[in-house]
Amino acid sequence: MSAGQMPPWLQEQLMKMQQSQQNLQAIMQQKQQIEMEKIETDKSLEELRKASDEDMVYKHAGSILIKSTKKELIDELEERTELTKTRSTVLEKQEGRLKETLKEQEAKISEMMKSGTSTGGATMSQGSSPADNPRK
Repeated sequence: MSAGQMPPWLQEQLMKMQQSQQNLQAIMQQKQQIEMEKIETDKSLEELRKASDEDMVYKHAGSILIKSTKKELIDELEERTELTKTRSTVLEKQEGRLKETLKEQEAKISEMMKSGTSTGGATMSQGSSPADNPRK
């Protein structure tokens, strides 16, 4: 069945599902970036803790290094670690919701294709009447 032969209600549902899949992919990429940031921050903290209090330490500020204290850098890195954990938790929840939405969308599309009608949908396509949709 080509896109031109698909009923509008099916095209709409497939587009919604495709959008959800793209959103899920974006969230998974963000999770991967956060994981890399976490690894880098943990490694920096580990090395910084090995340094003595008298050692000179620097931090990145754009393309330059700025002299700092070990304590200030540890505080900054620990704060970054907490922020990363929070962002990771939010992304996990979003990922879970999107996966559930995708399951529901797939089930809805399957059901709609079996019955060959759009009565399983919550929205009406143009040209349909309220009698065509029992939920209205």
